[in-house]
Amino acid sequence: MTSSQPPNPSWSRRTWATLIGVGVVIAVIAGALGAVSVRELGDQPGRCDAERIATKVLPSMVTITTTGSSGSGTGSGIIIRADGIILTNDHVIAPAGKGSLQVVLDDGSQYPAELVGTDPLTDLAVLQIAANKLPALPISWNEPLSVGQAVVALGSPLGLSGTVTSGIISALNRNVPAPIAGGGTTVLLDSIQTDAAINPGNSGGALVTCEGRLIGVNTAISTVPNADGVAGGGSVGIGFAVPATIAERVTADILSHGRVGHPWLGLSVAEISPNTADKLSATPGLYVQAVADAGPAAEAGIHVGDVITGLNGQQASSRVLSHLLLTAEVGETVPATVIRDGKQSDVTMTLIEQPR
Repeated sequence: MTSSQPPNPSWSRRTWATLIGVGVVIAVIAGALGAVSVRELGDQPGRCDAERIATKVLPSMVTITTTGSSGSGTGSGIIIRADGIILTNDHVIAPAGKGSLQVVLDDGSQYPAELVGTDPLTDLAVLQIAANKLPALPISWNEPLSVGQAVVALGSPLGLSGTVTSGIISALNRNVPAPIAGGGTTVLLDSIQTDAAINPGNSGGALVTCEGRLIGVNTAISTVPNADGVAGGGSVGIGFAVPATIAERVTADILSHGRVGHPWLGLSVAEISPNTADKLSATPGLYVQAVADAGPAAEAGIHVGDVITGLNGQQASSRVLSHLLLTAEVGETVPATVIRDGKQSDVTMTLIEQPR
């Protein structure tokens, strides 16, 4: 199965609910011939009260429409602050480019939106609309989660605003490779896996607990490739949400600085996959396309045209590089193996914060 971003690789490129439980109270009345069973609507194992969640959370969901030179698209978003701050995915707003972003609230009102900032590595973005006293759904970044826990996904799959689906947390801490809207690959780190139905258009929507607390941003789905190996289609019960712990940190950085500070190596690379390497009689790894002056790569002696074959003790790949830049700290040293003109050498790069 592949993780992708509709309509290309099969991400949920635009965005994502919960059912009911039961408490049973048996009342025994003295002198009566029997017992009375009282059924109380609530939550039971594996299910949430979807109607209650919809009433509580849907007012905080928005539909995002993008219009740009390359076309238009629709995705989902979450009002996380009453003064018009909206959280969504980077790949939802990317098609707009320098075009326009329009937000439709749950009550049908429409607002133009401005991009506050975006972080392609975590596939998150923050927008703002000129509105106040909105029904916000704050990020619940410290919520304890467990496999099997019931959850609800909300969003606008296929442009159908106000859609609610339910399921469970199928797994936690998944590291999911996914395409970056502008090109390249990233890793959706520590993702929440869910079987709540998520389809194209759900991206940027909310994954919530049975209490309606925001624990994730619905972002990607896995699909079964066809006979030609091409991924596509809708939900097969394997979806992924960026966890609230990451969303909280990224949102705070964007709102404070307009961007997210990640460690930086000061180079641009293109991956040479094993299959490509065989066809080109080349070495698998990362082909260095550009090196920033005075950056860590330049300081380590890496040149344009080099091939990095090993990175931080692993076979070098776009996935390994993305994972490194998402998890490493500024100041850490990163060993690398480099091939230049057929000769191999080992170097060490010291991570610095990406220049603002």
